[in-house]
Formats: sequence, structure tokens, C-alpha cells
Amino acid sequence: MCGRFTRMYTWAQLYALYKLAYDSTAAQPKSNLQPRYNICPTTEIDIIRDRNGRPEIVSARWGLIPSWWKKPLKELPATFNARSDTVHQKPMFRAAFKSRRCIIPASGYYEWRKGEDGGREPHYFRRVDGAVISMAGLYEEWTDPATGEIVTSATIIVTDASEEVAHIHNRMPVILEQNQIEDWLFGKSGVEVLRPAPQGTMKEHRVSRRVNSSRADENDETLIEPD
Repeated sequence: MCGRFTRMYTWAQLYALYKLAYDSTAAQPKSNLQPRYNICPTTEIDIIRDRNGRPEIVSARWGLIPSWWKKPLKELPATFNARSDTVHQKPMFRAAFKSRRCIIPASGYYEWRKGEDGGREPHYFRRVDGAVISMAGLYEEWTDPATGEIVTSATIIVTDASEEVAHIHNRMPVILEQNQIEDWLFGKSGVEVLRPAPQGTMKEHRVSRRVNSSRADENDETLIEPD
């Protein structure tokens, strides 16, 4: 699974990697220049999606809300991850899989294993090459029946862990390489790309157990330091 991640990338990195449309006359958003070291489910995240044949970046709630959802959000099951082997079949995700693909950019993500003392031991994963991690995802647009507000939400697709991740956890996010991004966004590829990252893609180190709390300060850069 992927239940926590970080954001330290720049606008320049995103525009170059995803070939985002750029309007030089418009004021560009500044919010995602602010690093975040403890991004949790149900908070706002950046997603890259297709808009009329061009990639665009928008904010979304992390935890997908199907467009048909009628019950209170507190009754929504955990939807911040979707399994690669069932994402195209599950009612919660299958419509989005067909036509609402996205990418969730990240600088790194956390995963846990049981420590020697039996407690949860967090580890921080990032790419060996230092590049932005392009996690395959899906998004939906749901209308809040109480307010009429349109809420964009998203999920991260997870798959079996690669060998270098499996000693910490048995699953990992689907990480797309640059030559897979366009086909994923525009629906040209399917479940065949939802595979573990190639060996040598990721590296990790143990970090402080302060990360175990979802309330850990997301502005605290020491959260990703080796412990």
C-alpha cells in the first residue's frame, strides 16, 4: 500500500516531466512549491490528468469518491489505494479506470514493517536517480449533495512489491517511467503497465517513528532524515 508520501518537487520539474500547458500571462499557483513531508489520506494532493488532450495539474482529495456515491463520506471505505489486479473490475474504481486516469507526483513515500521491539518501523523510499516519482492513479468528480460542490478525488494504484521493497512491505505504488506517462494518461495502456518497478529503481532508509503519527508536522523536513 501507499498511505503517506512527500512533495519536494518544483514547478519546473513538473512542467518538464509532464509537458504541462503553460500560460505565461496567467498567475501560476504557488502552493505546491511548499514542501510537504507527511501527506496523509483525505488531504489535498496534486494530480496530473488529461484535459482536452493536454496534461494539466489540479488539486484533489486523496481518497477516491465515486461519482455515484450517495451516503455520507464518513461511511466511505478506505479508497486512497486501489489494487492493480482488481482495479479494472471493482465497482469503486472501474469507471475511472476506463476514462479518468491520472498521475500522482511524489518525491518519496513511507512504508512500515514490524521493528525488533514489535512496534511499527517506518522507512522512506525514493528513486535512486532522484527524479520525481510518477505514481499511477485514477480520479473522479463527485457532487456533494449537501452543498452542490464538485469534489475532485483520487486514488493511488498499488501492485506487488519489487525485490528491493518486499523486505519492508509486500506492496508498492505503481511507478510509471517517462515513456509510459502519456499512454497511461490518455488511456492507451491498460493493466499490463501496473507492475512492480524494475530492480534498481528505488532505495530506502529507516526514519523516525514520529512519522507513525498522521499528525506529524508536514512542514518538518527532519521526518525524512535517516534514523
